[in-house]
This record gives sequence, C-alpha cells and structure tokens, in this order.
Amino acid sequence: MADELRARIRSGTLRPGQRMPTQARLADEFGVERGVVRQALYILQSEHLLTNVSKGSPATVAPDLGLGGTPAGPGAPPLPTTVALAPRIAAAFAAPHVEIDALCLTSVSLTLAIGEPLRQIHAGQLKPAKIDVRVLLPSRDIDLAFPVPVEGHGHGAPVHRQWLAHRNAQGQVLKHNLLALRATHGIDVHVTFRALPFTPPVKLYLLNGTEALFAYYTLTRRAEEVDHERLEMYDAEGTQSMLFAFGQGPDLRDTTFVEQSHLWFNALWETISSELLLTS
Repeated sequence: MADELRARIRSGTLRPGQRMPTQARLADEFGVERGVVRQALYILQSEHLLTNVSKGSPATVAPDLGLGGTPAGPGAPPLPTTVALAPRIAAAFAAPHVEIDALCLTSVSLTLAIGEPLRQIHAGQLKPAKIDVRVLLPSRDIDLAFPVPVEGHGHGAPVHRQWLAHRNAQGQVLKHNLLALRATHGIDVHVTFRALPFTPPVKLYLLNGTEALFAYYTLTRRAEEVDHERLEMYDAEGTQSMLFAFGQGPDLRDTTFVEQSHLWFNALWETISSELLLTS
C-alpha cells in the first residue's frame, strides 16, 4: 500500500499540499484494516512525503517535495539527475505501454534510473505490457567536444577510448536488463540505439509522450587517471546535471516544450543519426 501511494505522489497524481483520501476510504480501496492504512501513512510520513498523519483528519501530501529528497514531477524545482530521474522513470513504468526516448552522452543516468522500476516489476508491483526505449548517443567516429584532454586530443586518444568503453558498457547493461523482461515476465520489450554525429550539449528524456526532462551538460576542468596517466580534461558530470521537468497539461508553455522536444528528437532519429553497435 505504501508503495502504491508513494508512486501516486511521485507521479504527481497526488500533488504537494493536497489532502489524502480519508483512512476509511483508503481501507475500502485496498481492502485492509484501518490500522494497516495508518502504518502505510506513517511510513510515508517518515519519508517526508506526508504530513499531519493521525487518527483524525486526512493526511496531507508534503508541500515541499521538490526541496526534499523526492521530486514531485513537472513544476517542481530542478534537482540533480541522480535525484530527479529515477522517480519519474518509475512513474512512467506504471503505464501499460512505456515509451522512453533519451538523448545523452553515455546513458549512465538512465541505466541507474531504470533500476527502481525493474525492482518493482520483479517484486510484482508493476506489470507493463510493452516497453519501447530509444537512445541517441554520440558516434564513436567523431572527435568529441567533451570529454577531452586540456592539452591535445583526438579520436584515438585515451580519453576517447575510455568514454567509448563507458558508453558501450552502460548501453549493454541497459539493453540486457530490459530485454531480460521478455523471458522473466513476458513483456514485449524493444531497445534501440542510434548514433549522433555530434556531442550533445544537453541531455533529454521523454517519457510516455507526456513529459520531458531536460538538463545542460556544464563543463568543468578536472584531473583523472587514464591509462595510468593523470590527465587534465574538460568534462561534464552528467549525473549531477540539474534536471528540469516539463509536463503536458493546462500550462501551454510546458505542453509546447514537450511537443517540440518530441519533434526535435524524432527529427534527429529519422535524419542524421545512424546505426549504433555497442561494441568495443
């Protein structure tokens, strides 16, 4: 019960500041005693998702979800990708047909975020009928804008080889974990990668045709050991990029952003992208 209510809060079905249904109504909905309802509500209160949990009036969804550890979806303040992406992906997996499009540098954030809905599927808490995932990543055949050494770079340089190995490994894990659902749960799964002829300066996630999550890759100069050599490089920490959420709804500005993001992604997918093989 706590898992289901948590999913409703994270997906925005239950919004910050909204009063929850009465405990009697929740008990009827879930077919449990009121004591079980209170236990579930106390769990969510301990996670700072609910306030005013008592035997009397209905609890309230916490008004500051976007400032705590759990983003409330579109309209919430931007948060680092590691915090914001996983609950939005998990909410998307509650749909019968899951559609996820991603444009990114390595797909590491997406691979990590997929972990939670996979856990819920294996636990029997989610059961989508179909999953379609499309991912755009930079081609191995281009000179990346980043990551690159501060002094001299090229497509055969150690930094490029390290990025390529990382890109391929993350993509293979993502693909393997999702395709395994065909055998374990009979879910119709399709995962496709295509290569871009440029380094994306932003990352974009499109969820079920109704939500767009957007972040800038902000470059920093840092030192890292590559092939036993310490190198100064320009790179972006994608997992910490601040993710902005936009959803379709009454706000015309957000709805237009989601629609235009889909048009942009599809145009890249259908025109200048090329086949991508996740090989070394």
